[in-house]
Amino acid sequence: MNLTGAGLRAAALKLPGAYEDYPFGPETAVFKVLAPSGSAQRVGKMFAIANLNRPGLSVGLKCDPELAPQLRLANPAITPGYHLNKRHWNSVDCTRLEARTVLDMLEDSYDLVVAGLPRQQQDALKWSARATED
Repeated sequence: MNLTGAGLRAAALKLPGAYEDYPFGPETAVFKVLAPSGSAQRVGKMFAIANLNRPGLSVGLKCDPELAPQLRLANPAITPGYHLNKRHWNSVDCTRLEARTVLDMLEDSYDLVVAGLPRQQQDALKWSARATED
């Protein structure tokens, strides 16, 4: 079964510290992660971007730069990130991949972003690197 825009939104927002933002206009949902940090206001780090209402759902997801080309070669539904840094981002055609595969890639994208946060913020999210150490 394929992932819908509503399914993508629900999965992204279940991740600790995740929130939805629209910095590029009302059509493009950007999912970011921000750990609680007291009174300081900071901008969250993006881990997914998509037009959730467009037929033929596609999502931009962060990817390990060593893995990204391999994924693209293995599956034509995964292409270099559209309007994103093509070394670090993939565009994923949700109509051509099973929902579980897209959701796994969403979680990997989130983990990459959180892994780049300071340890204090990772701890606030109750995140551990165990998923990245497999």
